[in-house]
Amino acid sequence: MSEPLLIIVSRNTALKQIVERFLGNTFSVVLFDSVQGALDLIYSESPGLVVVDLADFDPKAVEILNILKGDPMFSQLPVVAILSDEPESPPWSSLLVEDYIRYSDLEKELYNRIKLCILRSERVVEINPLTRLPGNISVNRQIQEKINRTRAFGLAYADLDNFKPFNDYYGFSRGDDVIRVTGRLILGMVKSKQPRDSFVGHIGGDDFIYITDLDVMEEVSTEIVTAFDRIVPTFYDEKDREKGHVKSVDRQGNIETFPIVTISIGITNSQLRKFSHYGEITEVASEMKSYAKTFNGSCFKVDKRRHYAEA
Repeated sequence: MSEPLLIIVSRNTALKQIVERFLGNTFSVVLFDSVQGALDLIYSESPGLVVVDLADFDPKAVEILNILKGDPMFSQLPVVAILSDEPESPPWSSLLVEDYIRYSDLEKELYNRIKLCILRSERVVEINPLTRLPGNISVNRQIQEKINRTRAFGLAYADLDNFKPFNDYYGFSRGDDVIRVTGRLILGMVKSKQPRDSFVGHIGGDDFIYITDLDVMEEVSTEIVTAFDRIVPTFYDEKDREKGHVKSVDRQGNIETFPIVTISIGITNSQLRKFSHYGEITEVASEMKSYAKTFNGSCFKVDKRRHYAEA
């Protein structure tokens, strides 16, 4: 698996040069001057780690950073702070970081501390190692918390059609690329429409969950479907893309023709009836996803069965 993306936030030219010298040959590194400027990439790419220069302890940068870490989507995103060499410590209770490095220790400690922080985060079972999205435990917890809050929300269950034949035909590496890009695509679309109080999770395999407010759910889903159909054909060899299919073995061992991978999304919401458990609303979304899979091509289907509502 390739090394995760590192985002470095600093206005210090000398610090940026140190980062590029010690990390650039091993990691994919993107530099920003501010935390605010890095947010779009964080939302769309789900990086492996963020390094923030807090040598001057900018309160605005700390505020933005803490808001990001307060989002359930990014609570487990490891953040390393670079601090000045002054002996006094920052107010740790108001600084949500996993580790820190003093400026004078950068050349000696930077690579090892970054590598160790990433390894620690990859041991956390809540994060899918492929997409770096929250996994089953976090998904269930987030849905239950939304139910308990009693504020209406939309829940979407997405998975890929004809993915197994694609995976068998092209191999696991290209299959992993499709899963990884799908996770980034969903995350980017959801966070661009609703940066706060939304959620994206990777249940496993080619199954994803996302949660938004009711008023943006269908718009987000439309954009996901459109972007998916534009991007996924590029993962096929040109000859297969032109044919619009590949030949692979089905689950019974027969050679079949399988069209290009599409995405099916089932959508429900907490206004349909009074859900008390995450399993209940997830089951309804799964039913709608199965219904969406009966249609050709990528699509989403919304549960509008009003008889679910309680009197």
